[in-house]
Amino acid sequence: MEKGTIKISGYSVWWHKRGRFLTSHIVLMFLAITTLLPFMWMVLASFKPLEEIEQLNPLPTKWRPENYLKVFEKIPFHRYYFNSLFVAAWVTFTTCLTSAMAAYAFSRLRWRGRDHVFRLYLATLMIPGVVVMIPNYALMVKMHLLDSYPGLIVPASFSAFGTFLLRQFMLTIPPSLDESASIEGAGQWRIFWDIIMPLARPGLITLAIFTFMGNYMSFFWPLVLIKSEHLRTLPIGMLYFDSIYGRQTNLIMAASVMNIIPLIVLFVASQKFIIKGIQLGAVKG
Repeated sequence: MEKGTIKISGYSVWWHKRGRFLTSHIVLMFLAITTLLPFMWMVLASFKPLEEIEQLNPLPTKWRPENYLKVFEKIPFHRYYFNSLFVAAWVTFTTCLTSAMAAYAFSRLRWRGRDHVFRLYLATLMIPGVVVMIPNYALMVKMHLLDSYPGLIVPASFSAFGTFLLRQFMLTIPPSLDESASIEGAGQWRIFWDIIMPLARPGLITLAIFTFMGNYMSFFWPLVLIKSEHLRTLPIGMLYFDSIYGRQTNLIMAASVMNIIPLIVLFVASQKFIIKGIQLGAVKG
């Protein structure tokens, strides 16, 4: 009797764990499908004729792959593509460099008031970007950087979040490495460039991915700063495309699909670096 009870009890525990496992996966699959539905509608709508966009039928009756070619005929889409990639690449490079240098100063160097300055710098994360847009615009006017690539790149090249992320990561690196390098005659710049930067590579890759993805889709700052058509980025170009040529939803969806392809490829290719960088950066605070 006791053996049967043990078997039944063990089976119930196994079934309880199995049931929780299946339930959690069903819920996650439902959430994933719900999240993918807008994306799937966008892809399917990009192949539809304009008159079928508002129909309930999800699949197009007539597939129109030429919608993607029409986007390039209506607007200089290749130029917008280049501008977004060019600006995002430069912002990513400068942000990683400035954040790494600031993080090194806040984590490896000892100077009076270091922690207080870091807290003040970190407090800027609570200031909305819209608040500093007018001061940044006035600064760009004084520096004669309106309607230019440097005007898009320079204000976005400093990140309190990036400094915080890399500082937390650099705190996990043993201080004995700095002391050994100093004994061998290495200066601060060589320690930073030859020792700390290679060890902080996962954190740098994570910051680079976040920065590129965030700046690639930047909208408000290019909208305020850029006036010339040849300097428009993808979000601004698509805005003018929608307003000047009327609501051609099928072409807008085709442009949107081409717009997000670099982000999808980047995220899929670097997913393991994002997880590793965040995990390692959270080890020590």
